[in-house]
Order: sequence, then structure tokens, then C-alpha cells
Amino acid sequence: MKKALLSGMLALSLGTASVLVGCSNSEETSADAASNGVVELTLWHAMGGGAGKGLDAIVQAFNDSHDKIKVNAVFQGSYDDEFNKYKTAQGSDTAPALMQVYDIGTRYMIDSEAAVPVQKFIDAEKYDTSDFEKNILNYYTLDGKLYSMPFNSSNPILYYNKDAFKEAGLDPNQPPKTWAEVNEDAKKLTKKTGGGQTERYGMSMAIYGWFFEQYMANQLQLYANNGNGRQGRATQAVFNNDAGVAFVDWWKQGVDSGTFGNFGRKTADTQAAFAAGKTAMFIDSTAAVRGVVDGAQGKFEVGTAELPKTDGAPGGVIIGGGSMWIMKDQPEAKQKAAWEFIKFMADPKTQAVWHTATGYFPIRTKAYDVQELKDFDAKYPQFQTAVNQLHNTKPSEATSGAVIGVFPEARATVETTIEDVLLGKKTTKDSLDGAAQKVTDALGKYNQLYAK
Repeated sequence: MKKALLSGMLALSLGTASVLVGCSNSEETSADAASNGVVELTLWHAMGGGAGKGLDAIVQAFNDSHDKIKVNAVFQGSYDDEFNKYKTAQGSDTAPALMQVYDIGTRYMIDSEAAVPVQKFIDAEKYDTSDFEKNILNYYTLDGKLYSMPFNSSNPILYYNKDAFKEAGLDPNQPPKTWAEVNEDAKKLTKKTGGGQTERYGMSMAIYGWFFEQYMANQLQLYANNGNGRQGRATQAVFNNDAGVAFVDWWKQGVDSGTFGNFGRKTADTQAAFAAGKTAMFIDSTAAVRGVVDGAQGKFEVGTAELPKTDGAPGGVIIGGGSMWIMKDQPEAKQKAAWEFIKFMADPKTQAVWHTATGYFPIRTKAYDVQELKDFDAKYPQFQTAVNQLHNTKPSEATSGAVIGVFPEARATVETTIEDVLLGKKTTKDSLDGAAQKVTDALGKYNQLYAK
């Protein structure tokens, strides 16, 4: 039965079918559910588009295979929208029993004591996590306790136009590995019209704070003190160090040279520029692989490579995305039902389907043994780059990522800072110093509220 359900889920998530196996519970009302002894719970999430369809398919498959539990998935908009709505609804009747929270909401979720750590359920039933990806679990683990179950996990990679490489006299199977090599290749890949207008940039990346965070980790440097907030509560932002300055300076120099394009803050705009042939290389999430490859179909071949690093840097990346949290203010029956859904979601077959539908990593290695995943990765070999990069990343406080309560605000501050530097409004060091002080001040106010 489960295999049939998952096959149906795969069909739906990939857009090749419109219904799943069995929908007997789909019309059941809340009152009917209660009278029949069914535990009904609400799941809030921020998955739109194809990822939203993939999640809806997982929920439907779960409901069809569990006659005493019904999960209602409710889309809440962007990560920020969902997070802010939860802060308003917390403790009320409208709050969810289960919630997807983006990575940078982790510290707040812990400090607010709004959730039951999933470690409690893992320990209670001796749930086996031995094949779960350690580099993914590390992000959501603090003081030896796993607080939430990873769900949609990704990291950034380099995408490049293999046809443009050939045209520029570059080996399409030898993408740049270092910043210096990116500079050299970008210069050769940049094309101008007869009138001197740039027709194609060699390299681009969105002004996204997540990329800055990645390049701190890539140089094995911390974003915040006290071990990125993992040895103790972070009290100071330290990203204005030499590593932060070096990365932004490299970016600025590329833009000033005319070989790096600046398409703004939205990653979708840089993706569109790549699809239109306006940039030959760009950095983006692994979750974009399928969309990028499909978008280039019939126009050019897409290659992928690990995140280029500065000379001598150890490399490595931080996991991005989100995880599932079980809310403490819910009845025990709903908490247990939420845990059952999380286990279903973490099943290797479900993870394989989730990966093929969205491009997010499977959170456990057994998923790679599922035939559907093998077939999919054979069609999209570009995904292997992301898997290799994940496994090549050595666990550390830097690559585990920072855990700070003001991360959404910090990320926005860094984005404004980078934007100002790229537009020539401020120098790199002064701008990062100001940003770090602003985040440090925000941490002080936050810690006054939540530090014990």
C-alpha cells in the first residue's frame, strides 16, 4: 500500500498525474474527524510552486495511509511571512500543531520555548537516525539535542553555461574552483556588443545574505562569537573580519571590472538572466537545479560545480532551507500525531520523492538506494555536485552555521551593506563594521529578553 501511495505521490509531485491513490479522508470535516476519533492537526509551511505541490502530495499520501490522523497543510506565504504570522498567533487557538521554520528562525524557536524538541520523541522510542546526514542534523542540534527535524535542505553551488565555455575557448568540464579562476574565466566569458554594451556577464550572484554566510563558512570563519552561538549565546557579530571583507571586496572588484553582473537581491532575477544568456555563471541553491536545467533545455547545456573558494581556504558550506517543529502548546495526542507525520516525511522513500519533486537534499543516505531517485539523478547529473559538496564539508562551528535570535534582521542588514558597497556608496570595511555593530546592538536587546 505504501509503495502505491508513494508512486502516486511521485506522479503528482512531478505533474504527471492529478490524483493520488485513495482520497477517502479528503472531504472529512473537523467535526467528523473528532467524532470518529481522528486526530486532526494543522501544518503551516512556506512552500509555494512545485515545492508546495510536492509537500501537498506527501500530506495526501500520509492521510491516505493513516486513518486516525489527518494533517491539513496551510501555505503561509514566504518564510518571513510565516514566521511573523506565527509570532502573532503563538499561544492562540489559531496556532499550528506542526510548523516548517526556516533555518535562521532556529534560535528564536528554541528561546521562545514554543516547541517540543524532536529529540524527546527520538529518545522515547529509540528512533534510529544513524543514516541521517550529519551535516544536515548539525544545524538543528544544540547542546547535543536535536530540536527540529530537517525537511527542505540545500546548499549553494556554481551553475555555468557549458556552451558559453566552449565559445570562450574554455574547457566545459573544468569549471573554476577558486576566486582567481572565476575572475579569469569571467573575463573570457563576458561579451560586449559593438556599441560597448554588455551582452553577457561572465559571473553573477544575487545580493543574498545567505551567500555571504556561506562564504564565511567556506573560509572557516565565524559569523558570530561564542562559536557561532553554539558554545554559548552569541553576543557579538564578527562577520566584519578579514574573511567577510575579502569576499565582499572580491565581489565588488568583479562588478567594477564589468565581468560580474548585478541583477539585484532576488535570486529569481539572476536565474532568469542565466536562462536568457545574460550571465554565463551564477551561484544559487541546489534546490534550483531542476528548474535551471529545464529552463535551459534546447538553448544550452548546464554544468554545476562546488562553490569556488579563495586560495588556501578549506571550503565547505552551511545547510540552508527549513525544518519541522512540533508545538508545545498542543495536546499530547496532536504532538504524537505530528511526530508520526515527521517520521513518514523522513522515510527514505518519501525523501526520494521529495528530492525528485523539488531538488532539496534527502536528509538520509538510505534515500539514495530508492530506484526513483537513482533514475532521476541519472537524468539530472547536476545534482551530484551538491551531494559531493555536502559530503566533502567537514563539520565545524563555521559550517554548522550561526544560531542567533536576530538572524532575519541580520541577513537584511548584510544585504543592504553589500548593495551599498557594490553601488559605490560605501567602502567594504566601513560598511561591514557598521553592519556588525547594528547586529551586535540587536543581539544585546534580544538577549535581554531571552537570556536566562
